[in-house]
Amino acid sequence: MSKKIASARISEKSSQLLQDLNNSLPFDKVLYKEDIEGSRAHAYMLCEQGIISKEDYEKIEGGLYEILGEIESGVFKLDGDDEDIHMSIEGRLTEKVGDAGKRLHTARSRNDQVALDFRLYVQNNTKAIADLLLENITTLVKVAEENAETMLPGMTHLQHAQPINFGYHMIAYASMFKRDYERFMSSYERNNYSPIGCAALAGTPHPINRQTTSDKLGFNAPTLNCLDTVSDRDFALEILFNISTMMMHMSRLSEELILWSASEFKWVTLSDRHATGSSIMPQKKNPDIPELLRGKTGRVNGNLIALLTVMKGLPLAYNKDMQEDKEGVFDSVKTAIISLQVLEEMIAEMTVNADKMEAACMIGHLSATDLADYLVKEQGLPFRDAYHITGNAVNLAEEKGLDISELSLEDLQSVDSRIGEGVVALLDNRASMNARQSEGGTATARTLEQVESMKGWLSKQN
Repeated sequence: MSKKIASARISEKSSQLLQDLNNSLPFDKVLYKEDIEGSRAHAYMLCEQGIISKEDYEKIEGGLYEILGEIESGVFKLDGDDEDIHMSIEGRLTEKVGDAGKRLHTARSRNDQVALDFRLYVQNNTKAIADLLLENITTLVKVAEENAETMLPGMTHLQHAQPINFGYHMIAYASMFKRDYERFMSSYERNNYSPIGCAALAGTPHPINRQTTSDKLGFNAPTLNCLDTVSDRDFALEILFNISTMMMHMSRLSEELILWSASEFKWVTLSDRHATGSSIMPQKKNPDIPELLRGKTGRVNGNLIALLTVMKGLPLAYNKDMQEDKEGVFDSVKTAIISLQVLEEMIAEMTVNADKMEAACMIGHLSATDLADYLVKEQGLPFRDAYHITGNAVNLAEEKGLDISELSLEDLQSVDSRIGEGVVALLDNRASMNARQSEGGTATARTLEQVESMKGWLSKQN
């Protein structure tokens, strides 16, 4: 009776239900490039160490190169009944080169092979996502520089609080994405160690050289402990966490874009390329992209929780539960990449409606804190007394149907005689914004400093 490659101990044909449950080829075929890359490096090392002959190595190398071309051209379709991508490629190799193909698996196990392929995938996509983050940061910094004088209400509790500029607001998101970038790159360095050569869990008696395969594959070094290596999925959890945190930041920005593009705000206008219409209401223009980004954040969070739950009770070393480590990562990576691509494009093409933002600054008495600060600095009042005097000024403005910045000197002095002439100018919203000159503040000059700082940082990322 015919047997699968990895079924030497099993004498009966597997249940069809077991095969259906066990088969990971439909999703792990994504790893075909990584599997071939890892096998080529492993074969090279086996030859270098004299474990296989040069003739066998050349057959393996040539066969793997041909298989890569066959997969990418569609000649070799990864839709058979093999258990996984590793067995599918090894089986095809043996068909092509005979016994040489059977020697490829010397001194390795599917445990370290899977760990290698998956780690290569995560490392490659960690860099891809980090590069897209840099593109998004660059675009946000450009929008910030163009809008360092575009005033809008800064909010707390979604209530108008103090005047800021739109550039300052964009730098806040650029700062979040910068930390996301740094998380991805930190994870890349921490996880850039080669699993191959660990075999099933305990290493191998063959005279291998793990440094050779590590160098060939671009890792910093081999991993330290083989038992840990085949059990480790921290690298997968890290990319899931990093994506979830990044998508949370994207979701917050998306939420604001949804609000800002609504009729009640009209602070920004999304391009027609990044909005959709209604099936029944012809006047509608819906912000579907930020809504989708906001929604997909829940999806990637779920993938993180799923893998944490899979890993939480597993004894060492490899357990078949760990087959559940990949689909969530593949999904989150795909989601992260398209989300970053569309967000950058949308931000670059949106229109900032500066007049609407500035008009909104006349709602909510944004410069009220400046009156309290004046009373503290110039009149020596305790802040709590200045706070209550300012509250009375706000009440007067409300009675008159005015913003506090529109009160006359006479109005202000009717609240408290210690309020002097210069206060009227201080309460102008733009003056209030530019008064916030402390480091990290919203004054236009400080915002432009933050822009330059971001530009300097971006120029160092290669």
